[in-house]
Amino acid sequence: MKKALIIIFMLAGIGTYAQNKNAKATMEVDGICLMCKSRIEKAALNTKGVKSAVWSLKTHQLSLIFNEGKTNTDTIQANILRAGHDANEAKATVEAYNSVHDCCKYRDENVIDDHQEKDGGSNE
Repeated sequence: MKKALIIIFMLAGIGTYAQNKNAKATMEVDGICLMCKSRIEKAALNTKGVKSAVWSLKTHQLSLIFNEGKTNTDTIQANILRAGHDANEAKATVEAYNSVHDCCKYRDENVIDDHQEKDGGSNE
């Protein structure tokens, strides 16, 4: 009986350590301006277990550090979609997309062109 309990506690301990508390991941998230950057990072950081979220306006890559025991990339992505931004191949709902500020309408060619003109054509 003691041996069985010891084995159970050992297996439970291994399971606890198998979850990475500083897992890293990246995902592509659509956006067009610094307001988008703020909204994307806030949506990720508001996910329980996310420690760091940094989105690049230039590359559209969201770099994440999170606790796998508390969240996963699917949950983080779902929160970003609810904030109105497309993530990886998933599209935000029309309602969520329409909730973003007019200058953040990254699907609208006129808005994209306007941002490129303001940024000297680089969209950085």
